[in-house]
Amino acid sequence: MSNLELKVLGAVVVLIPIWGIASLANLNVRGSQLQQRQAKVAPNWTPYQSRSAVKAEIGPPVATPSAPQPSPEAQLPTTSATSSDTACQAQQPISTAVAAAQTYIPREGLALADPSNYGERYTKDVSGRPVRNQWLVVLHETVDSAASAVNFFRTPHPNDLDQASYHTLITRDGTVVYVVPPEKRAYGAGNSVFVGANGPETVKTDPNLPPSVNNFAYHISLETPPDGANNRPGHSGYTDAQYRSLAWIVAKTRVPEARIVTHQQVDRSGERVDPRSFDSQKILTSLSQFKQAAAALACTGPAAQGE
Repeated sequence: MSNLELKVLGAVVVLIPIWGIASLANLNVRGSQLQQRQAKVAPNWTPYQSRSAVKAEIGPPVATPSAPQPSPEAQLPTTSATSSDTACQAQQPISTAVAAAQTYIPREGLALADPSNYGERYTKDVSGRPVRNQWLVVLHETVDSAASAVNFFRTPHPNDLDQASYHTLITRDGTVVYVVPPEKRAYGAGNSVFVGANGPETVKTDPNLPPSVNNFAYHISLETPPDGANNRPGHSGYTDAQYRSLAWIVAKTRVPEARIVTHQQVDRSGERVDPRSFDSQKILTSLSQFKQAAAALACTGPAAQGE
């Protein structure tokens, strides 16, 4: 869940392929406050990748923008389209699940949030220090329906404390809905810190608000089942289709497993427990299948054959 409980009704999701929304990166940011934010960011963010540039990947790719002036350790890991002969020879016959992952493409939708509910990624914090964090994937749940969440994100919120959004939302039937362009900063976590191999990581971008992981996070939310529209500690859980689509999109980000976390893990407000009833083993198993599928395609696809 983001900074607010979602309590609005109704929304229309327009289904189009992700590779048809590259123009979203060129949207004008409205409002004087957001224009001030925009002036603070680096000019060289890479928007959505072209499909032809990622032959070894499965389905249409999710953008993995390069961090501005990144240090070597801040680079996203990549899947090479030209695996070595040794690595390819070491590949075992793929399982039925891995073979299915090679061809899996979920339904996709576009429901762009109002510009007041997302912003630009900063290259410096409020103290003027450069920020070059590695990418982080943060998992959430909607609590209310996907339609309610989308409607909330599409509603203008001029007050900072009311603003909230995810980059992507996954409905109960596995549809992947893109809400905020990945090169933008979604407001998915308020007071938050990620503790990993590099120690505590967080970025303060507003002197009046707590620091958060938003500046280097990609936020994905799962639609909550109907019995989860409450404050109880758990519910009936997420569908197999949701886990499958979640693994598909997380694999696209190429973010290491150690930097895939829940909102509860990074929250420092003591109020966030989402996503509730989440099966971490199920997502890791499915994610492994997608990675194996990508590796197999790299060995057997046209790119591996020099075409």
